[in-house]
Amino acid sequence: MSKILHRNLRGTLPVAVSARGIRITDRDGREYLDASGGAAVSCLGHAHPEVLAAMHAQIDRVAYAHTSFFTTEVAEALADTLISDAPAGLGHVYLVSGGSEAMEAALKMARQYFVETGEPERSVFIGRRQSYHGNTLGALAVGGNEWRRRQFAPLLVDVARVSPCYEYRDRRADETAEQYGARLAAELEAKILEVGPKRVIAFVAETVVGATAGALPPVPGYFRRVREILDRHGILLISDEVMCGMGRTGTLYAIEQEGVAPDLVAIAKGLGGGYQPIGAALASARIVEAFRQGSGLFQHGHTYIGHPVAAAAALAVQRIIKRDGLLDRVKALGAHLERRLAETLGGHPFVGDLRGRGLLRAVELVEDRASKRPFDPALKVHAKVKSEAMARGLMVYPMGGTIDGQRGDHVLLAPPFIATEAEIDDIVGRLAAAIETATAATRRAA
Repeated sequence: MSKILHRNLRGTLPVAVSARGIRITDRDGREYLDASGGAAVSCLGHAHPEVLAAMHAQIDRVAYAHTSFFTTEVAEALADTLISDAPAGLGHVYLVSGGSEAMEAALKMARQYFVETGEPERSVFIGRRQSYHGNTLGALAVGGNEWRRRQFAPLLVDVARVSPCYEYRDRRADETAEQYGARLAAELEAKILEVGPKRVIAFVAETVVGATAGALPPVPGYFRRVREILDRHGILLISDEVMCGMGRTGTLYAIEQEGVAPDLVAIAKGLGGGYQPIGAALASARIVEAFRQGSGLFQHGHTYIGHPVAAAAALAVQRIIKRDGLLDRVKALGAHLERRLAETLGGHPFVGDLRGRGLLRAVELVEDRASKRPFDPALKVHAKVKSEAMARGLMVYPMGGTIDGQRGDHVLLAPPFIATEAEIDDIVGRLAAAIETATAATRRAA
């Protein structure tokens, strides 16, 4: 029996022994198409020779140097690269070891900013329902993933909450997409006024919602209205791009497509492509300047922040994305994936919605298309789809509780940027077969 405390203590996982390109092979020689990049991580696929070479070279130079004593050339180069391509106003990078750490750092930066600028009464964050910002206590508190939050709720700080931008289920028949976005923005402002504008630190949102609700993109104009409201009340905007950032939606930062600039951005996953644990919080120049003029420090830190080997891996990944024109490839391949999903699953009786941007896509499953009625949660349709997909040598990222933490099922796709159109076709074909079998069995069981 394994001595690892696995996520799920019931059942046995296959043992991965090798990986190359978009395929992972287990100990029994079975091959799996990685159609989700693990958890939207492996943007360059597996075993990219240039990334591996960069890591080896960095290990030979400096494998580890604690950031209270040293900076390193590779960490500085990575920060320069990230800021050179970042939305306007972002001026500094805080390197961490993953997405939850990046969000914790961003939350602390936001709070410290107001302490440094003489507004310590600001102590409330506003988040959205059906969001996810990480599993550490601060990030879990701001997130709206009820299944993950439930048993730890007594340990979490209070956070004000507003509706997600969930057009498929929440836009009224008498509204345009723009009107729906305006209604959501008005709800945000009402919540700010309810809490008290001088008590709010920041509004925290995934630019494109990831795993919890399944690749929910914002409607046109939503974030522009949000930004205007926040600016009017002196409130910060924290963009969580841990899953949707670093090119996943077709631009390096997903927020670029919304025409606004956030005050803080959290990134991870595609930053290092899975080659090493790494994440980052990007902060606006005015936030860091407030620290510099005030206490002179950021009161936070972890042992492995700015890790040189992780920075080398991330720098190599980002240079390859830029050199090889992979952002354009994400757009083209994303359009192909969208088209193939529509052709193959658009008319399926148990598929309610196909959505997403670039190579971040989701299939929402329903029991009845006309009413959008979800399957009974007890049936665990999403888990059945995962099982059927794995049996077909396909890795996808399904989730339950799509609607409210209990009801609803979806399947997330986030294939590597290097996939071919033929591999995308194979992914869609295997997924369609898995959905067909899983839903047919579910209907019989019901």
